[in-house]
Amino acid sequence: MGNHLHLVLRSRPDVVAALSDEEVAHRWLRLFPNRRNDDGSPADPSVAEVQMIASNQKILAQRRRRLSDISWWMRCTAENIARRSNAEDGVTGHFWEGRYKAQVLLDEASVLACSAYVDLNPIRAAIAESLERSDFTGAKERIDDIVETAAEPPTLSHDWERSCKPRHSGWMSPVEINERDDPTGPDIEPSFRRASCKGFLSISLTRYLELLDWTGRKLCNEKRGSIPAELAPILRRIGLEPHAWCNLVSRFGRIFKRAAGTSESLAQEARRRGQAWIQAPGNPLIGAVP
Repeated sequence: MGNHLHLVLRSRPDVVAALSDEEVAHRWLRLFPNRRNDDGSPADPSVAEVQMIASNQKILAQRRRRLSDISWWMRCTAENIARRSNAEDGVTGHFWEGRYKAQVLLDEASVLACSAYVDLNPIRAAIAESLERSDFTGAKERIDDIVETAAEPPTLSHDWERSCKPRHSGWMSPVEINERDDPTGPDIEPSFRRASCKGFLSISLTRYLELLDWTGRKLCNEKRGSIPAELAPILRRIGLEPHAWCNLVSRFGRIFKRAAGTSESLAQEARRRGQAWIQAPGNPLIGAVP
């Protein structure tokens, strides 16, 4: 957006724990290269550079921990944007007003709602009228790859997202969870562009984009309407009330504070934190279908 960004991140310490010492060093050097190619891209780390990290247990442990640390990820992202912006404007000093804010997504219902909230940000802000014109969103990058590869809807499975190497969206997790693999396994992505190939929702990419498209049209027209018959079962299966869906997506950032989820998930999170309750005024997920 013009002065902020929204991200849906998943910390993957299970992936980092499964990496060898050399893989940890290699991934770190891809993020923070000692050398760069002529075009500015990270140069492939040399054996000596990899071993310099892998052979030092103290440094290795720190790098392994940081590779799954959301705070460290946000620090690096914010610094990169600040440096580039200050260089463009020819200024120095602080760029961001304050520290980032984070909400814990406690269940699949909150993950779907937050993902839609983030992907539809430009439409809600009246910056774009459709997903195809929503610059700088994950949804548009997925659509751009579909258009470039001329993929038909029946082929937009988890296998398609995982097997091809999308030019635009390859850095993001696939949408659909690969249920055929061990559900607890990390499903490590070998290309270094992302941590895992696993996915994050129990719906296909096709259905996710259809749900976004319908929701975006309703938000843009400020008319709720009835959700299409083929999309309503998606929400019910995840545990959401279809009639409250648009309201939830449009107000997600105002409804939830430190955590997002159904009333049951929020109660469990409050107990885990040793608190009596977690603030979520007017939570539409309270009426979720069990």
